[in-house]
Amino acid sequence: MTNGTATPTDLDTRLEAHRTELTGYCYRMLGSSFEAEDAVQDTMVRAWRSYDKFEGRSSLRSWLYRIATNVCLDMLTAGNKRARPMDLTESTPLAQAALSPRPDNTWLEPMPDARVLPTTDDPAEAAIAKESVRLAFMAALQKLPAKQRAVLILREVLAWKASEVAELLDTSVASVNSALQRARATLAERPEPGADATVSDPLDEDQQKLLDRYVAAFEGYDMAALTALLHEDAVMTMPPFDLWLTGVGDITGFMTTLGAPCAGSRLVPVQVNGLPGFAQYKPDPETGGFTPWAVQVLEISDGRITGFHCFLDTKRWFPLFDLPLHLEAETDQVQEGA
Repeated sequence: MTNGTATPTDLDTRLEAHRTELTGYCYRMLGSSFEAEDAVQDTMVRAWRSYDKFEGRSSLRSWLYRIATNVCLDMLTAGNKRARPMDLTESTPLAQAALSPRPDNTWLEPMPDARVLPTTDDPAEAAIAKESVRLAFMAALQKLPAKQRAVLILREVLAWKASEVAELLDTSVASVNSALQRARATLAERPEPGADATVSDPLDEDQQKLLDRYVAAFEGYDMAALTALLHEDAVMTMPPFDLWLTGVGDITGFMTTLGAPCAGSRLVPVQVNGLPGFAQYKPDPETGGFTPWAVQVLEISDGRITGFHCFLDTKRWFPLFDLPLHLEAETDQVQEGA
């Protein structure tokens, strides 16, 4: 079927077949769940409007990536780089802890795996895709200039040839190779906290046991049990607050002071950023049930939890993960979110 004979339904189907991988690409470029989905929608609209000019000299997929790249580069011209709390401030001792929020557009945002990771039968390809949306890698990407970011993603994550990337960016192969070398050097010089997180796919038996123990400890608000699961240098973040804590003592101390209202919470598993995570529901004294509080993303290394990242803007995150906005008191478990 050529572009000249494509019906609207045919074209919609062909474009939609690329939505998940394009969302993953735009998410890596932009660091924002919602901006990524907006960028993909803009890409689809532009492709629809200009399809009669598509001459088929490249594949439809390559053409869509060209459009998506231009959309993302346009969105990045403002220079906004998404960050994690540890990119912006020093770790705060518990005694000085204060909850100071920053605007939404400051933060690297979480993303459900299902929205950015296309289905594949290749275990190696699936592993690379998951690693490339983990928070540490996403944070590292944000430190690169926009075109270097695009080159690194296309070459290292999506395995495009240098010649294909050069054609997409209207540049030379030498320029692509140079940008890739500079991007690699930048990432090697400044490794992100959490970059050593190792999670098998699927989770191995020890990792699953660790998560089961974590759920029991958190829902029981058992700080002794939680201490046994956390690495001594574990990090806790809570966007939109710029506070971040390091070490078991400060993390558990926070949870029993400023975080004390989280006692009695319920956790629902979610697949987020290629890592294990949970939707946290806090007790709701008004209804007697549970109300959304945070999407938690866990980083694991050497059998301990090294990163404990809580995204608190529940009005945005829970619908994104297709999670209910209330749990009944008698409901201990609900179906896993998307």
